[in-house]
Amino acid sequence: MQVLEDSYGELELARSLIDLGASLRLGGATAEARTLLGRGQELAAACAATALVERARNELRAAGARPRRAAVTGIDSLTPSERRVAQLAADGMINREIAQSLFVTEKTVETHLGNTFSKLKVRSRTQLQEAFTNSVAA
Repeated sequence: MQVLEDSYGELELARSLIDLGASLRLGGATAEARTLLGRGQELAAACAATALVERARNELRAAGARPRRAAVTGIDSLTPSERRVAQLAADGMINREIAQSLFVTEKTVETHLGNTFSKLKVRSRTQLQEAFTNSVAA
């Protein structure tokens, strides 16, 4: 493993960490397994190895962890609810209209928008609209 740590083989390191984590989980060392699996998942996500990321997530769940989303910023980091609220806000709806259309409270809309603004690193609805426009164009 040390050889991979010092190399440019990040994908192989991710695969090795996930393999070792899975073995440790099967052997009952779940705490250590979760640490290695989490690191392997992060590296796999950085390498855009989606199948490996999914394997790590499954192993983490089996080890009793609640794996976080692979993306922590950007459109892909949004939960489905945050994405629905943000898309309606980007389309020009006000909070009251969003709340009524989704059958939630205005406070829920505010919370989702606050989380969305943080994850997307935006400060206004105009920037939110640009973020959604840019993600569609990409």
